[in-house]
This record gives sequence, C-alpha cells and structure tokens, in this order.
Amino acid sequence: MKNSRLTFSKKILVLLLSSVGFTILFSFFFIHYLYSNLYLASIEESIIYQGQRTASHYHYGELSDEIIEKIQWYNIVSEYEIIVVDKLDDLSSYFPYKINYETLVDPQDQASLENGKYVLKEGFVEEFDREIIGAIFPIKGEDSLLGFIYIYVPLAAIQDVFRDSIPVLLVTGTLFFFILFLIVNRFWNSIFKPLKKLQQQAVEVSEGQYSKYLEFTSDDEVGQLTRAFNKMSYSLGQQEKRKKEFTSNIVHELRTPLTYITGYTQALKHKIYTSPEEAANYLVTIEKEAERLSKLINDLNELNHLQEDFYSIESQPIAIAQLLTDTIDLFMILIEQKKLTLNLTIREDLIIMGDPQRIQQVFYNVLDNAVKYSTEKNKIKINLVDDGNYVLFSVINQGTPIPEEDINRIGERFFRTDKARNRATGGTGLGLSIVKEIVRLHNGTFTIESNASEGTNVLIQLPKWKEGDFNEKT
Repeated sequence: MKNSRLTFSKKILVLLLSSVGFTILFSFFFIHYLYSNLYLASIEESIIYQGQRTASHYHYGELSDEIIEKIQWYNIVSEYEIIVVDKLDDLSSYFPYKINYETLVDPQDQASLENGKYVLKEGFVEEFDREIIGAIFPIKGEDSLLGFIYIYVPLAAIQDVFRDSIPVLLVTGTLFFFILFLIVNRFWNSIFKPLKKLQQQAVEVSEGQYSKYLEFTSDDEVGQLTRAFNKMSYSLGQQEKRKKEFTSNIVHELRTPLTYITGYTQALKHKIYTSPEEAANYLVTIEKEAERLSKLINDLNELNHLQEDFYSIESQPIAIAQLLTDTIDLFMILIEQKKLTLNLTIREDLIIMGDPQRIQQVFYNVLDNAVKYSTEKNKIKINLVDDGNYVLFSVINQGTPIPEEDINRIGERFFRTDKARNRATGGTGLGLSIVKEIVRLHNGTFTIESNASEGTNVLIQLPKWKEGDFNEKT
C-alpha cells in the first residue's frame, strides 16, 4: 500500500497556502462586513433621520399641494426617492413594486403606522434588480394622520460601493503577494536548503563517511540541528575509529598468547625439545599464556558488567586505611625485587561508604600500574588523606611520564601508553578502565597527571561516610 503521508516540505507548503487562503477569506468577510454593517447601517440611519425630520415639519399643518410640491422638489435634489401620499392605499400607485415578492404594506405595518410609528422596509425588488432600503413615516395632524412619506433608496452593489477602492486594492494586493512570495521563497530556502544538505550528509554518514561536516550560518533551530548533526557525525567517527582500534587491540592481545600456546603445543606434540626440563618450560609458558587469555576475557566481562546501567553495588562503611594497607602488602615482594622506596601518608580514621571488594580492586589496579611502570630503585608515594567531604587517594610513581596527548585517553579499553606493548610489563590495558567505572559507581572522580619532573600522579576522590548514611545500593 502506498504511503500517503505528506512530507515535511509539503506540510509547510500546505500551511503557507492555507494561510494565504485564510487571509483572502478573511478579507472577503471583512469587506462584506464593511458593506453590510457600515454601509447599510449608515443608509438606514440617514433614511430614518430624513424621514422623521421631514414628517415633523408638518406635524400641525395640512398636507397641501404646495407642501407636497416642496417635498417632491426635495426628491429631485436628494439622493433618496421620496413619495408623499394622503392615504396609505395610494402608496401602491406611486410604488407598484413588491419587496421580497411581498406587498409593500401588510396589515401589521398598517397597524404600526396608524399608531404613529415608522416602518422600515428592506428587500429585493425584481424590477430594480437590486436591494432597496426604505421607511414609511406617518405625518401627524392635531387629531389624525395627514398622510404618509415613503423614503427609499436602491442600494448599490458591493462592487459599486468599493469601485473607487478596487484599483488601490489591486495594487496593494499585488504588492502584498509579491512581498509574500519573496518572504516565502527566502523562508523556504532558509529551511529546506540546509535540510536537503542534511539529508545528503545523513546518507553519506550512513555509508561510513564521517569526515565531512556541514556549515551553519544561523543559530535558529535548523542551525542547532546542523550543529547537533555535526557533533553526532564526529562522535560516530570517533566511535568507528575506536571500534577499529578495539578490534585491532583484541586481535593483537589474543594473537600473541594463542601463538605461544599453538607453537609450544606443536613442539610438545611432535617432541621438538632436547630435554624434559625444556618440555616443562613449554608447559609453564602454555599455562601462563592460558592464564593471560583467561584474565583478558574476565577483565572484558567485568568491564562490560560494570558499565551496564542496571548494575548496582552493595555499600557499607569501610575503614579504607586498613583496606589500602592490606592491598599494599600484596605488592611487597615486587616492590622489594625492584628495590622501590615507599613513601606513605595514610590517615587511619577515614571511613567511606562502598563495596570493599570493588574498592580494593581500585587500589590493586592503581598500585599494580605504579609498581609495573616504576624504574628500579625509585620512589612511590601513596597518600590517603582527608579532602573535605571526600577521601583523596593518590599514587605518584617516578616512571616514564605519560605523553600529554595520551592523558585524556587513559582508561579507554586496551589503551596503553607503551605503544610497542612490551611483554615485560604485561597487562591488557583494561585495568584503569575498570578503576574508572568502579569510581563512577561510587560517585567519585578519577584524574591523572603526568610530567617529567614529578612523575605520574593518579588521583581518586571518594565521598566520605557521614552519620545518617545507611546501607543501600548506589
């Protein structure tokens, strides 16, 4: 079935045409209002005024031939038709026409006139082929009615009323529609030209072309949409780049241990070794690489688990100083092997709300990096201090500084500053990514600073425990 829904451009066109149509319709009704309410009302008011004024002149006199002659003379110079009769029945002789196909005076009109009231008569007269408006006025004597005055005027058609205004209306209307056309055309181009470019760019983005960006010259909704689309294109491009890097990294991380495992397995299978000790070393290497693969998979799974929106942690008060001290003890053998010096500043009474296992994982991963990347016989500073509403944990090592362009990427999956991926350091590039997610889930902050003079400093802020905090899921 064909989709009959209007496109956005057609909706705008319908809206504009409807607006123009409404304007024309409004103008028609407005002109009709001027004709019916102002023109007709003014004619009716004038007739009533003239009729009452004329009838009042002869309130106490007699309707003589001289008076009738003066009224008829007034009929000549006036724009109105005036008929004066002695008897109401004679009126039909002077005005033998029907109004709206009815007699001029009906019994109800006659009763009103005999009571001294005037009667308005308005309607279509076939012989004149137009509407007329008039009124019959009784001329009162001292004791009785002397006669009747009938004043009427054929009404001009609406085109006759506005005949003098038609040229002005035509000129004004033409100018109005010309200006309207220019405005609509400019409005149309300002909206749909960038929208068409946006549509073309969307097609290119859908095909994987993220390098082009649209120019925007306005700050209206279309300009804001263009800016948002450019931002989206940039983000998609970055995501695509990182996805490729991720794929490349995961392939690299998997290829090396798989190569070792496959190679040494083949050597053992075909007995390509010179002694039982060499075969045992092959088995140890296979075991280490299998553990490396297992750690990589576990880290990836853990990181994905932490980044899920519905993941929550069980919080409880933690004596964080003891937890840090216990974690440092795990690294003492490596620290002694590299002959590193520890400089500890630990405040013992600090308490936070959190998951002890996850917080220890933060300490472990940060200390592991610090020890791993420290050069021999160097110094590591570990601080755990009060920082207002937070506990500040920082670790400074004197190893190779991190380049400035890499600082903001620390914590991305598989990102490592040792681009050559020296196997001596090991690791998967996921440790700090896990740290950042755990810190985020504890409503803390993670930052890293590095320079040649002071070394690399990892700073983590975690909210302190306060009285009134309860065990809850954060």
